[in-house]
Amino acid sequence: MTDFMGIKVGEALVAGGPAGTAAEPEVAIGDLRGPMGTAFANQMADQQKGHSKVLAIMNTDVMVRPATLMVSKVTVKDNKYTNVLMGTVQGAIANGVLDAVREGYLPKEQANNLGVIVSVWLNPMVADQKDLDHKILFEIHRKATLEAIRKAVQDEPNIDYLLENQDKITHKYYQLGLEGKINQ
Repeated sequence: MTDFMGIKVGEALVAGGPAGTAAEPEVAIGDLRGPMGTAFANQMADQQKGHSKVLAIMNTDVMVRPATLMVSKVTVKDNKYTNVLMGTVQGAIANGVLDAVREGYLPKEQANNLGVIVSVWLNPMVADQKDLDHKILFEIHRKATLEAIRKAVQDEPNIDYLLENQDKITHKYYQLGLEGKINQ
């Protein structure tokens, strides 16, 4: 069983849907009775315009367990963007956390003591899309949340993999920059 008294950290990228639906959550997981509790409470209390921190909920008045806090990586400026983030994506994250409990990555018996902070990236282009597929967006963010949690609790990628592959892994946007393909 994973020791959650420290903080486990992970990330995942799930793409493959229509433009703007990719998800790249970063998660921190830990016991709320330790340093994770301090981080969780500090994030909730430190609200900033455009970067609200909200609990992941299944629906209004139905908070997910383990308690999960969403933090937007993108400055929120638009009502439609806010509604997509605090609706479709918020519900997807809550479901991804429950999937992680169901799959055994987060122990059910510790659900009331664990906390999860999810740093959420939602492409700003969703605010301009008239035909945004909310079902696909939901499923991608749900899957990405589960995958980020899985990687966190399984310490992936491990240090041996990283050391062995350091010279083989090139950051996508660094490569695009080298090729002169990054739009200004």
